[in-house]
Amino acid sequence: MSVPCVRVEREAGEQTRQALAELELVDETHEIEFEDGWLYIPVTDPDAVPDEYEVVGWSVSERETQTVPADLVEFDPSYERLGEVVIIDEDDPDRARVLADAIVDSDIPAETVLNRASKILGTERVREWEVLAGDSTETVHREYGSEFAVDLAEVYFSPRLATERHRVVDQIGAGEQVFDMFAGVGPFVIPAANRGATAVGVDINPTAIEYLRENARRNGVADNVIAIDGDVREVAEEYSGWADRLLMNLPHSADEFLDTAVALASDDAVIHYYDIQHEDDPYGPGERAIREAAEPEYDVSVRTRHTVRSYAPHELNIVLDVHLSR
Repeated sequence: MSVPCVRVEREAGEQTRQALAELELVDETHEIEFEDGWLYIPVTDPDAVPDEYEVVGWSVSERETQTVPADLVEFDPSYERLGEVVIIDEDDPDRARVLADAIVDSDIPAETVLNRASKILGTERVREWEVLAGDSTETVHREYGSEFAVDLAEVYFSPRLATERHRVVDQIGAGEQVFDMFAGVGPFVIPAANRGATAVGVDINPTAIEYLRENARRNGVADNVIAIDGDVREVAEEYSGWADRLLMNLPHSADEFLDTAVALASDDAVIHYYDIQHEDDPYGPGERAIREAAEPEYDVSVRTRHTVRSYAPHELNIVLDVHLSR
């Protein structure tokens, strides 16, 4: 029998499934199936699927019963997967323990369960974790055809931004010069290099840069990647006027680095500027800051104003795609 499914390329399957699961749209009663290069992910409400996804009718098998954490607890559990690590966010230690045990006892392939124990801390953007199961915070995450080794106790990484990263990377052309000012383990840098760009990634966290170099080798793009350990403001002079595309994913304080971004920009460049602002005016502060930094040296044109996700009550994580023309 035909059921509504989201159809995606295989390499985008896990990221799409996670995004749909966050919206509680995955139909757990049917199997996810692969045919002719496409994955078909059954959904419960096709009208609620975001416009970026293609919904088709497809004949998929009914799923044999599998045990999921929701079957084993008396509340509606929330969790996300990163490779073989499952991440939860529970303030109540008893509830966290119950959920971790349910995840281990379920059919989810997980070696480690981590509970968020702090907000993101310090200039290196790391978080404290409570290890509830397993003994390692390191894993390998697969995203749109790339692999990323990551240690969550040592570096910042968010699987929730996979769709946004893919949106940006899809704009990159072969031969571009891409500069990621806050590169982390390389979730923008590696796929940019895969598309034929020369990609420079800078991060103040030396462990993140070690992982970035490892991930460049892991994905076969080491020749196209330059990884630099340091404060981007201190290394930018060497790349003055070099970048065709700049990534500024440091949403709480990217505005402090706009002068550096302008110095790095070529005569014709695009900046992807991430910000967190109140819902009443999510785009205005960032746009004003960019114009103040770039004009009159550059003509400034905002190509895209896009909300990436809800960050907190009345606060939005947004991105501005901005074209600079000298």
